[in-house]
Amino acid sequence: MTIHRMDNVGVVVDDLDAAVAFFTALGMELEGRMSIEEEWAGKVVGLDDMRSEIAMMRIPDAPGRLELATYHSPKAIVPEPAVTPANTVGLHRVMFAVDDIEATLARLRPHGAELVGEVMRFEDSFLLCYLRGPSGIILALAEQLN
Repeated sequence: MTIHRMDNVGVVVDDLDAAVAFFTALGMELEGRMSIEEEWAGKVVGLDDMRSEIAMMRIPDAPGRLELATYHSPKAIVPEPAVTPANTVGLHRVMFAVDDIEATLARLRPHGAELVGEVMRFEDSFLLCYLRGPSGIILALAEQLN
């Protein structure tokens, strides 16, 4: 058995417009947006009377997509605590390689991005940071050093 690729990572958000704006500021492009209300979709995810909307974001000229979803029915469940720490069990974070961490943070801050800790240097290889995005999503940014 062979895996051909990882197609996308799905993230549930409470404000789809804000999430699209955030990931657009990061440098992704909106590939498409649509409502999902068909019975088959609810059966796939195990939710009765499911109505949702998704936005597929892609990285220009590179593999990798992010599916942002908001649920209209049933309503999304907010975890307790609403903003979980980095060591919470489950999907931890999505990391993006960027050319310039400081410039990327400057673009994302107007969209609500907040550093979880600090921008730190890993040996002579990378600058790294964790930040919170829309709906408390943790992202990691990595800038490769020369």
